[in-house]
Amino acid sequence: MTIQEMLKRKTELGYTYAQLSELSGVPVGTIQKIFSGVTSSPRYETLRALEQVLKEPENSYLCEEQVTYKVKKQGEYTLEDYYKIPDERRVELIDGVIYDMSSPTSAHQLIAGLIYSKMISHVLDKKGKCLPMISPIDVQLDCDNKTMVQPDVVIVCDRDKIINRCIYGAPDFIIEVISRSSTKRDSVIKLNKYLNAGVREYWMIDPNRKKVIVYNFETENYPVIYGFDAKIPVGIWDNELEIDFQEVYDHISFLYERDKDTEYSEY
Repeated sequence: MTIQEMLKRKTELGYTYAQLSELSGVPVGTIQKIFSGVTSSPRYETLRALEQVLKEPENSYLCEEQVTYKVKKQGEYTLEDYYKIPDERRVELIDGVIYDMSSPTSAHQLIAGLIYSKMISHVLDKKGKCLPMISPIDVQLDCDNKTMVQPDVVIVCDRDKIINRCIYGAPDFIIEVISRSSTKRDSVIKLNKYLNAGVREYWMIDPNRKKVIVYNFETENYPVIYGFDAKIPVGIWDNELEIDFQEVYDHISFLYERDKDTEYSEY
């Protein structure tokens, strides 16, 4: 999309600069400079983040039923709209707002997959009742028709919450592997949603900064920030399992080595 096309689309959707900043993760000042022409050569990743929010849906109908997907104002969408969105367009619905999700990177998938494998092995060894699950899986967090999220890894200990369609209610544990485009959503919007919904523990893994931010909501000491050289205990399991992030880093270090000399890399 060109800058003018983005500006037109922003007007059509009724977004303020603040809303566009919140959805894209791009600072308000940067957006204003781009759209006013002050910044003549914006960074590619910045334009890409804005385009992900402003672009028209690639497919605006359900092929089988030929049902037109109706564009609404952000905040007015419901699960009915969510289920009409074609599967190839990855989105989350949070308080009636639809957020486009970028495709996960290789590091994203490797990190989530390794941690999930450690957790499922722990459950099988201990014959535990809690069930780790990995994205894509719908989580109807508030049990209403305005929110459906897709965390990267979850643990659900109340099996009654697991129905065929989705996880109905708050998981006990959630991991999000964050990217530049999702940082604000994961660290502000979803953080507060998870806390208020009753999630017991929430980890945000930032591959770019090599940090893990742990919110154990059952304690008063949060957040705790770890590096990729730490062994981090899973609090909901009384610290019986530790995830060795040095092992996690070693698992993906070839990506850092390959891209260390590039100007921009997105893990």
